[in-house]
Amino acid sequence: MSTSNRSAAGHGSAIVPIREIGSRYREQVARHLLSLDERDRYLRFGYAANDRQIRTYVDGIDFTRDRVFGIFNRRLELIALSHLARASEFRPSRMSEFGVSVAKHARGRGYGSRLFERAAIHAANEGVNVLYVHALAENAAMIRIARKAGASVARTGGESECHLQLPVATLETRVSELFSQRVGQLDYWVKTELSHMRSLLGFVQQVRLGVQDARHKAGS
Repeated sequence: MSTSNRSAAGHGSAIVPIREIGSRYREQVARHLLSLDERDRYLRFGYAANDRQIRTYVDGIDFTRDRVFGIFNRRLELIALSHLARASEFRPSRMSEFGVSVAKHARGRGYGSRLFERAAIHAANEGVNVLYVHALAENAAMIRIARKAGASVARTGGESECHLQLPVATLETRVSELFSQRVGQLDYWVKTELSHMRSLLGFVQQVRLGVQDARHKAGS
């Protein structure tokens, strides 16, 4: 895997801001996953997870141990999400597991690949040796992302296991991650401010219409 800052780049020279998110975004994570249809839930979790099972999964995310990365649209909706899990059984072998989901309307923009690259760089910087993905063999999109990054893929029946050997952390990988963090934070701040501005403009417009209506009634 290249240690260049591909995690901050989309198609061509487009920037795809990715933000690491914490426990205060747990409800947004749940809303994103609950919005997936039955097929997408099946591919993401390996079974057709119902709402209760998704809630249990989200409630079980340990944001102090794991890392969760998200892509937000201009309305601050979480449209793409990845979970880098450091489960206890993986610690002896310094392995992390990766899972990703992208809202249906946001696909075809390379978000899954960007999130995979962002997670891989973070994992390498944390001293992880292997990035692991367990996917259904029919999950072609996930397997394609792993293969593109250089992962080995082994298929057993209807399931595939992908292993990506990570490089040792370097100054380049650390700078790359720092840059990605700053881009993600700045992007979220700008979108937040624009959202507040739109709300303010909407309020001003309502007041203006109210004043015009009152004048109209007073003159009639």
